[in-house]
Amino acid sequence: MNRYCCAVMAGLIGLGFATANSYAETGNGLVYRPALIASGQEIKDRLTEADIPTGEGGFARDYAVNLTEGDQVAIDLLSDDFDSLVILLARDGTTVAENDDGPDGSTNSLLFMRITETGRYVVRVRAFGETGGGEFSLKVTRLQPIEE
Repeated sequence: MNRYCCAVMAGLIGLGFATANSYAETGNGLVYRPALIASGQEIKDRLTEADIPTGEGGFARDYAVNLTEGDQVAIDLLSDDFDSLVILLARDGTTVAENDDGPDGSTNSLLFMRITETGRYVVRVRAFGETGGGEFSLKVTRLQPIEE
């Protein structure tokens, strides 16, 4: 992140528009550091107006996850408070995959993905459009093949 971005994020955090979850103050300014989530760990958290503005009227919260080439993962995002959107981002910020509504017809999100490159990824929790925020549950699971 360049100095301009750090200055902007420092101002946003100071005004309550960015989450302390994703940025940490260091001797060199703000550094982007989303909380680490391990496979199988369930995170219960809250999406608020103090999180990262999406530019579309909603907000997002980021979590880092280390994945290995060949991993098959399921990312499950549940909320009774908002229409969820889950996005998997590569280290360079490009979108690897995303899911809005799960296969059960609800507004929860369920994403399945085979990882093609080892590295640290970002799981972004978002409210769809301007739907607000609230409580959510996030779980990233490495799927295991069935032995026959």
